Amino acid sequence: MARLNRRHFMATAGAAAAALPLAGRAFAQEKLKIGFVFLGPIGDYGWTWAHNKGREALEAELGGQVETVYVENVAEDASAIPVMRDLAQQGCKLIFTTSYGYMDQTIQVASEFPDVKFEHCTGFKLADNVSVYNSRFHEGRAVLGTIAGMMSKTGTLGYLGSYKVPEVVLGVNSFLLAAQKKNPDAKLKLVFIDSWFDPPKEAAATETLLNLGADIVTTHTDSPAALQILEQRGLYGFGQGADMSSFAPNAHLTAIEDIWGPHYIARAKALLEGTWKSENMWDGMVDGTVVMSPYNKNVPADVASEADKVQAGYKDGTFDIFTGPIYDQDGNLKVAEGETMTLDQLAVIDWFVKGVESAA
Repeated sequence: MARLNRRHFMATAGAAAAALPLAGRAFAQEKLKIGFVFLGPIGDYGWTWAHNKGREALEAELGGQVETVYVENVAEDASAIPVMRDLAQQGCKLIFTTSYGYMDQTIQVASEFPDVKFEHCTGFKLADNVSVYNSRFHEGRAVLGTIAGMMSKTGTLGYLGSYKVPEVVLGVNSFLLAAQKKNPDAKLKLVFIDSWFDPPKEAAATETLLNLGADIVTTHTDSPAALQILEQRGLYGFGQGADMSSFAPNAHLTAIEDIWGPHYIARAKALLEGTWKSENMWDGMVDGTVVMSPYNKNVPADVASEADKVQAGYKDGTFDIFTGPIYDQDGNLKVAEGETMTLDQLAVIDWFVKGVESAA
């Protein structure tokens, strides 16, 4: 495994290219080189941390057959293009781009390297050499919403969002719909910080949500900063992407854990075996991709029992939070009674459900 950052990436790429002639007869035994493009630092203890744990699981499982390299702190703009391009030029035959904002850049670079396979996380655009993989985080959000709806004393919940992209909109809606099943009057204050990882902004936005009356806050950003504020205030919240209980042992009620290792292992094996093909993959609780961390001791037994029912329902197919009737913010019926939104509809959702209020 090699760790790179954008600052010295080009120098490393040049050195790797210069070393290629030395490979000689060992070329036939060359390992499959796999690249990862990471949004934040691997120490964010959330989204990128979870993806890096998946990369480590891949190396542990297939270490004799693969070599991995990653670049962290890559912005979701045009500057991601040379990073992806350089990974391909260094010999990566499989490249994972691990955030929604890399979608168009992935498609562009993939068109330049038709012999390289790309996999983009949480997007929806495919090509012959581009797959999409996602996780049904909204299933976990329904568990969080169930807990919040039962434990909130004010009925006002807070949601700390990064960007208004389908993944986040989906999470907001799932969380509030589940809360409203337990408290029909529940409402949600929503704030976006236009960043996935910015601890000072996350902390400040959490203070805003609390000042607006929220007594439970869930986050769709990547650091434990929000939980640390909640810990100081004696209030509750949820981790994002990983178990963050060590940062807030009282405030952290549970978390959605993102388990990426099985996907990375399966896709690397598929390429090694010659069976890789472009697919749109969206796994969830039943597949072990979405896992809930242990409930805090502060979660009452009856609340834990209801949360467990939601998990069981998603695993056996008897529950779906996006079953109508569902109304949007303006009171328009979006999903009729008895109907359930399809995955294709969820993948591009851009409207909020009734009860979502902007914190701005």
